[in-house]
Amino acid sequence: MPAVVLVGAQWGDEGKGKATDVLGSRVDYVVKFNGGNNAGHTVVIGDQKFALHLLPSGILTPGVTPVIGNGVVIDLNVLFQEIDGLIERGVDPSALLVSSAAHIIAPYARTLDNVTERFLGKRKIGTTGRGIGPAYADKINRVGLRIGDLYNEQLLHDKIEGALEQKNHLLVKVYNRRAITVDEVADELLGYRDRLAPMVTDTSLVLNQALDRGETVLFEGGQATMLDVDHGTYPFVTSSNATAGGACTGSGVGPARIDSVIGVAKAYTTRVGEGPMPTELFDEFGEHLRDVGHEFGTTTGRPRRCGWYDAVVTRFATRVNGLTDIVLTKLDVLTGLEEIPVCVAYDVNGVRHQELPIDQADFAAATPVYEYLPGWSEDITGAREFSDLPQTAQDYVMALEKVSNCRISAIGVGPGREEIVVNHDLLHARGE
Repeated sequence: MPAVVLVGAQWGDEGKGKATDVLGSRVDYVVKFNGGNNAGHTVVIGDQKFALHLLPSGILTPGVTPVIGNGVVIDLNVLFQEIDGLIERGVDPSALLVSSAAHIIAPYARTLDNVTERFLGKRKIGTTGRGIGPAYADKINRVGLRIGDLYNEQLLHDKIEGALEQKNHLLVKVYNRRAITVDEVADELLGYRDRLAPMVTDTSLVLNQALDRGETVLFEGGQATMLDVDHGTYPFVTSSNATAGGACTGSGVGPARIDSVIGVAKAYTTRVGEGPMPTELFDEFGEHLRDVGHEFGTTTGRPRRCGWYDAVVTRFATRVNGLTDIVLTKLDVLTGLEEIPVCVAYDVNGVRHQELPIDQADFAAATPVYEYLPGWSEDITGAREFSDLPQTAQDYVMALEKVSNCRISAIGVGPGREEIVVNHDLLHARGE
């Protein structure tokens, strides 16, 4: 059985939680390998809706071991708020494993995130203010706090003291905020230590041993390809690697063990936060997509920017992730439209671009080149086979498959976990 990486193929919010949930009954481990509580997955089970931010969506499937890998940054307060929320709703989260090498979002990281964003003014990035960026910056600057540090109090105090030497100067002298003490940070973090202890382990070892036994591991990316710190629309990106390569560095599983890479894309495009988005709509069609698709952030509640399907972006995602399959979600949102534009290229100052421009200024100036496909009016939420879809809906999916350079193996036709059309076996993608 394979190791499968699942990533967002656009700017996030594509429905990765649903895709994970669909695979869940055939998966033994679900691993969150990057990001923190700055993104969310919404999973609908029956008449219940679950909004997950830090926890892997596999935590909702009995028999699956959910894992938070070393590439994640963890706000311990948020972690236990989510755990307690699931317990109140009858979900057992006791199988959760947490990497001892994962980094902690310290209280001062949240403070710095908010004051820095306000300080930037019109140059703001559009962060969620949850301390993600500062925590990753501390990691790279080698002044970060790791989960394992909670179990050595002297080491923890020393690390906090070292981190605050610089941060307090910034807070007091630049941002006119009060200094933060070592003890207040340590006391808050140590308050979670005992409850966290049964979850903490060497998750790299656990996952590699699981693969040795022939078990199936699904690596679930937070955020998405176009928000990847290396490959996204920099600087309007997240602070981690949300592409398939991040699954290896964020979990301690080598790339030779990955069997397939599934990209999740909406049948249109959305984005939250700042930065360029060539197909963004500012008319009644954008409002239609937002209203019908309920396009408001799971984590922030912010209205999402909406636009038509951008095949240039998904071709890029296919290339940088090595996608073997695409799960296309929210096809039902397009029902009722007489004509559906699809962006197949960009026009940048009179020059046609089939691929993503390498210059960010060119990308920001890109005008979409559209092809127009006929829509459909029939209700498709009951479709379970590809042939159940109206012919024009089938044609739309096949057109997207062609221009995205990747086969579309599953199609979401509604919010429920059962409302999906499966064309190919996602767990046996390579070599078919």
